Amino acid sequence: MPRDASMAGSTEEARRLGCVLLRGLLRFVFMVLNNLVAIPSYVCYVLALQPLRLLDPPRFWYLEGIMYKWLLGMVASWGWSAGYTVMEWGEDIRAISEDEAVMLVNHQATGDVCTLMMCLQDKGQAVAQMMWLMDHIFKYTNFGIVSLIHGDFFIRQGKSHRDRQLLLLKKHLENNYRSRDRKWIVLFPEGGFLRKRRETSQAFAKKNNLPFLTHVTLPRVGATGVLLSTLVVRQENGSPAGGDARCPDSKSKGLQWIIDTTIAYPKAEPIDIQTWILGYRKPTVTHVHYRIFPIKDVPLEGDRLADWLYQRFIEKEGLLAHFYETGAFPPAEGQKEAVSREMTLSSVWLVLIQSFAFLSGYMWYSILQYCYHCLF
Repeated sequence: MPRDASMAGSTEEARRLGCVLLRGLLRFVFMVLNNLVAIPSYVCYVLALQPLRLLDPPRFWYLEGIMYKWLLGMVASWGWSAGYTVMEWGEDIRAISEDEAVMLVNHQATGDVCTLMMCLQDKGQAVAQMMWLMDHIFKYTNFGIVSLIHGDFFIRQGKSHRDRQLLLLKKHLENNYRSRDRKWIVLFPEGGFLRKRRETSQAFAKKNNLPFLTHVTLPRVGATGVLLSTLVVRQENGSPAGGDARCPDSKSKGLQWIIDTTIAYPKAEPIDIQTWILGYRKPTVTHVHYRIFPIKDVPLEGDRLADWLYQRFIEKEGLLAHFYETGAFPPAEGQKEAVSREMTLSSVWLVLIQSFAFLSGYMWYSILQYCYHCLF
């Protein structure tokens, strides 16, 4: 290669790297400012609405849920603006967005949470009425105060904490789920990231004569069992009162659906929260597959529940193996070809909620500054 061409190539690469770094820095600064105004504003609104919480709790939690959805929409906008989009496969979960459901999701990286925050934005009020079960470490992040107010549950991992955490989860559901009109719960049954748990899971599978999995790990049953035993309404004969997946309009009280959710990244390269914030990876399409199970078809306890849950993750293994080989999920039973749907967000709406956050921050700052001057 001629020397001039080599130097030109090096200059171009340096320019490209400089653009990536500058763009990442600007995105980081914007998101810091966004957090500094949006989260305190949310807290201020919640405090100002406390009288409404005493007089009309359902309306208070409805308004809180709307603000919660907007905050999650802001997180979604960070990925959307970097070209990180979502393609959806399988059943259309919008049809059951008004019913109670549990999402069982495979877990690969911190970006999984951001992906769900994005792809659930167009599922009616599901995000506003959603409860997350997440690792306790998230309590100490910038978003922790929001999750605490909203009523998400932080769970500690490890054998020494397991029994107590399950008791705390049951109590949390009894105190916060229906009193706040929650509808959906997001659960990562694997209990950690794939890369951290794969070796341990494979050793457990070998010891217990279970399938050898590489794209997912064997799920933990405890939290799922607590959710089902606490939230499923039973009929007089003891069977669950649930809906029928073939008739989404059917209504019954209590938990009605399990949404088996599988997240797949091209080339099995997950997106982490740092990439989501800084946007240094090229535009990427994340693929999310849904399968709906009516609660009447789900065992509620014991070994039968464990076997059912294991089977779901064995199926996830097959789904992901097919995706990594072909770039698409396989067609559902009875289908000749799998159909995907591109998930879209309104850029106008994203700009509006970001603008509302900054205007709210300015308003609350002015109010607090005025109060300070009046007092001192």
